Amino acid sequence: MASLIMKVLWLVVLAMVIASPVAHAITCSQVSSNLAPCLDYLRNGGTVPDACCNNIKSLSNAARTPADHQAVCNCLSKVSSGSKGFMSYNASGLPGKCGVTSCNRIR
Repeated sequence: MASLIMKVLWLVVLAMVIASPVAHAITCSQVSSNLAPCLDYLRNGGTVPDACCNNIKSLSNAARTPADHQAVCNCLSKVSSGSKGFMSYNASGLPGKCGVTSCNRIR
């Protein structure tokens, strides 16, 4: 009887693994390319281009778990620290202007 229960449990676990969606991690190069329409705003301020907000929203939607969101935030940090001329005020306000959760609110 115990052997039958173990077999059933293994089948259930196997079915869960097969049925679970495959994780597609967001790469820093994807984050960087999604920020391309935002560069002028990040450097000079002004009006946030629609293409920038659309890409920011797409990144936010692609990040399905808190770990995914944190990975995007880490990439954003790397991209912004390696880019000259970004105004930190513009960068920190961008998520709010695009209607997504900012990195400092991700846990």
